[in-house]
Amino acid sequence: MTAGTRSGELVPFRATLGRSVGLFSAFRKEQTDPAFFYGKLARDTVDQLRSYTPLDGRTVVDVGGGPGYFADALRGEGALCVCVDADALEMRLHGRSADVHGVQGSALDLPMRDGSVDVCLSSNVLEHVPDRTRMADEMVRVTRPGGLVYLSYTLWLSPWGGHETSPWHYLGGSYAAERFTRKHGHRPKNDFGRTMYAASAGEMLRWARSHPDVEPVDLRPRYLPAWMKPIVHVPFLREVITWNLLLVLRKRSA
Repeated sequence: MTAGTRSGELVPFRATLGRSVGLFSAFRKEQTDPAFFYGKLARDTVDQLRSYTPLDGRTVVDVGGGPGYFADALRGEGALCVCVDADALEMRLHGRSADVHGVQGSALDLPMRDGSVDVCLSSNVLEHVPDRTRMADEMVRVTRPGGLVYLSYTLWLSPWGGHETSPWHYLGGSYAAERFTRKHGHRPKNDFGRTMYAASAGEMLRWARSHPDVEPVDLRPRYLPAWMKPIVHVPFLREVITWNLLLVLRKRSA
């Protein structure tokens, strides 16, 4: 557990402009130094998560957690973390050993009992599944009443919506993927219609506000300063400017 925190304590989090600049600067090293980038993002995520829920002693599932950077950061705060990923290769990405607590399984059919975890977290996975509301429903299902769902994903119409095929995705996902293939001689990892889909803010905001089993705690741009939060309520602009949407939801008690 981090010095200065106590079990059951919420820790304030400041989403400042400096923090945003630091994250976007680190993003430039995603390909050249993935351990630095994902480690920094994982620590930032855990710091943010602690402002919504205590972590020490809590059971957390990281949906689509790949090689376990987030799991490492969560365990550093005393959480009991299980990482679930559908791709065994992703679990050994960047030369890391597969997490001993990792489980291979689909985000669309999580291999967990109903109400079995205190926190269900997913970072930048939703845009990679063909049925986004089903994945979100599964995250709610495995969370206990009173527990927290932390769901973050990249918006298709954002500057990074096409991932490595950006900004050509603005001319169409299939076009962007074909252009990448012609230029590099292989399909992109984030291949539109196969491993990446056009996720919008509007779809998941409607889902969050209408789901009978959850209460929205926070709806905000994940990486942007706190004063940018109102943008999520502005149709169309939110799809471009938000970049990465964060839904923080509390599961209602029965």
